[in-house]
Amino acid sequence: MNTFETGPIRPPSEAGSYLIRLTRGCPWNKCKFCRSYRKRSFEIRDIAEVEADIDAMARIRDEIKSGGPVHDQYGWMVKNALSSGGTTAFLQDGDSLAMKPDAVRHILGHFKERFPEVTRITSYARSRTMSTRSVDDLVSYRELGLTRIHIGMESGHDPLLEIVKKGVTADGHIRGGKRVVEAGIELSEYIMPGLGGREFTEGHAVDSARVLNEIGPDFIRFRTICLGSKLPLWEEFSSGKLTRLTDIEIVKEIRTFIEALDVDGVKIASDHILNLLGELDGRLPEDKDRLLGIIDTFLSLPKYDRELFQVARRAGMLEKLSDLDHPRIRTKAKEILEEIYRHYGKDGVDEAMQEMMERFI
Repeated sequence: MNTFETGPIRPPSEAGSYLIRLTRGCPWNKCKFCRSYRKRSFEIRDIAEVEADIDAMARIRDEIKSGGPVHDQYGWMVKNALSSGGTTAFLQDGDSLAMKPDAVRHILGHFKERFPEVTRITSYARSRTMSTRSVDDLVSYRELGLTRIHIGMESGHDPLLEIVKKGVTADGHIRGGKRVVEAGIELSEYIMPGLGGREFTEGHAVDSARVLNEIGPDFIRFRTICLGSKLPLWEEFSSGKLTRLTDIEIVKEIRTFIEALDVDGVKIASDHILNLLGELDGRLPEDKDRLLGIIDTFLSLPKYDRELFQVARRAGMLEKLSDLDHPRIRTKAKEILEEIYRHYGKDGVDEAMQEMMERFI
């Protein structure tokens, strides 16, 4: 049968990739800000199962390339990958490299044999898992085609890491990240602005930058926290232990973070709809002043224009500050903002923004 198994999530940068599921769920699964795998136990799949999935994908690819029709969801996934070039793949789920090294090598070798045209293979991994893998193991993965590892660092501030139950310390992040870098595999680290509320905003920003300065990753990506009653972390905020940051305060936190960064060649990316300023995209050190300038431009806007931008962004109408100058976008944003004023009051914009953000998750 031409069927295969896929997991629930992947990075936005892997939207056009073949999805290969090595594991099910997350081996830690206790982070208070995440509910992606809450309803399932962690499992490592059998090598034979994964190989069968790879073979099924290869057969579907060959059929589509020969002009055959697309019949189902499996065909559409492969067709999507082919439409994006057919040269990238992503290993799922939340910590696919928790699989034993020999098994990972076996699967990568099989995939390389069936998909020689693929030039980029990436995977999620936990810092803790990477710190338990030898550099030689990671080098062997790179030689078999694994080119990038995505790690959800979230924060480098130890008191906050404990509160959110990340299961790793700042030193653990450094050990795991540096091991990936030493192996010559591209490293993409994720930071979660707003995670620690007002109580931890300074430590979160400064310590996260410090940890990343030590690691020296290739990419740093923002994933702004989106709070809701379904998240275990909500208890910390609803009880008053933590105080939720406003959009403006989160932008200021990001400014502190970027200002403290000192990583040559790192690419900063704000490639997620939850991030207010989607245009924070550039490379350090050459783009640092430009990135800080974007933030300062936003913060210097009149309050009404800042709120117009917030509304338009959360409604998916724009990405760049300059987009607000477009008459149609500005007019529509004004209509939505006036409706928010009527419903929430003029001091209720942040409450409305949180409700709009929750729709994305």
